[in-house]
Amino acid sequence: MDTLTRLEATIAQRRHASPDESYVAKLHAKGLNKIAQKLGEEATETVIAALAGDEADLVGESADLLFHLMVLLAEKGVPFEQVLAELDRREGLSGLAEKAARSE
Repeated sequence: MDTLTRLEATIAQRRHASPDESYVAKLHAKGLNKIAQKLGEEATETVIAALAGDEADLVGESADLLFHLMVLLAEKGVPFEQVLAELDRREGLSGLAEKAARSE
């Protein structure tokens, strides 16, 4: 998790940089809709890479997907630790049982 912790800190710093100097700042300047759109694009590209069977492409697209998810979380003010806490909460719980509990 050290990598994701460092990434979260880097994203927090770069949000306030000049959009000419930082991709994160450029996304931040364009707003939540653009960030969400970019995350969706990366998710689609990850699926395509998975189906194409090229491991290197899948790894690269997965990294892009995680990066853009972290940018979205930062934009919404959601610490990554909250996502990890939710995963911890779900640990040991059947995926089917967890999903059923959400729909109640």
